Amino acid sequence: MTVSRTGPTSSTEETPERRPFVERLIAISFSLSVLATIGLGVTYWLGGQPQVEGALLFVALGGIGVGIVAWGKYLVPQGPYVQERHELRSDDVEREAMHASLSRGLNQVQRRSFLLRLLGASVGAFGLINLFPFLRSLGPVPGKSLFLTDWKAGSRLVTASGRVVTVNDLEVGGMLTVFPEGWENSPMNAIDQVVLVRPATTDLVTRPGRETWGPQGYLAFSKVCTHAGCPVGLYQELTQQLLCPCHQSLFDVLTGATNVFGPAPRPLPQLPLYIDSEGVLRAQAGFDEPVGPGFWERGA
Repeated sequence: MTVSRTGPTSSTEETPERRPFVERLIAISFSLSVLATIGLGVTYWLGGQPQVEGALLFVALGGIGVGIVAWGKYLVPQGPYVQERHELRSDDVEREAMHASLSRGLNQVQRRSFLLRLLGASVGAFGLINLFPFLRSLGPVPGKSLFLTDWKAGSRLVTASGRVVTVNDLEVGGMLTVFPEGWENSPMNAIDQVVLVRPATTDLVTRPGRETWGPQGYLAFSKVCTHAGCPVGLYQELTQQLLCPCHQSLFDVLTGATNVFGPAPRPLPQLPLYIDSEGVLRAQAGFDEPVGPGFWERGA
């Protein structure tokens, strides 16, 4: 195989005089792309501004484009080349010539490792910034919020309107949805919802170890169903059971809201109560187990 070069030297071919200027142009283009990409990420993360984001995106992509085009146009050896093919098998001289040609190309790339690093930085930064919409769409990191509620020792029980619940608010058979004081208007208060019922007027013990949790017949359970997280909003006084209307799970309040029917896999967590000197219902402590569906038990 014979490889020969014909025709005049291309006007776009690299010359020693042009090389420093072109390399600076490429370096500036890639650097501007990196800076614009960082600015785009910061702008988006802080809430975004369409005009600014559009301008930064233009600079980021334009910098990469200008740098790559200038590199290919001015720093890569140009043609035209004419290949005269006679037989496919090359002799030793031609193979050595090809090896020398490839070596020259490799040397060109190695000499410009700084530009390669800038190109990698600009492309890498732009690729990384594309993860921002995905990460931001996940919402805030939940932390321990899936395991803890806003109920604390001493929290007063209040209604959705903020009215403090006292010992005289419910008659036997009554039910009320309550929240920890100060969190009744929180947009994240769904996990704090508690259903308060009063099956009797005497102290109730639902399980061993819960001897003081039901003063004067008041019992409090998480309103978040342990099956799919629906609100357990119905109380059947005759059977003393709580009902989740989504999938008809039934919970027996006298035995600690154990599930007696339906797909719920475990009882509703019980909130320990006490009555202070002013007759106000308060929480002895927070829940002693996570509320809602048992996602931590899946796959076990």
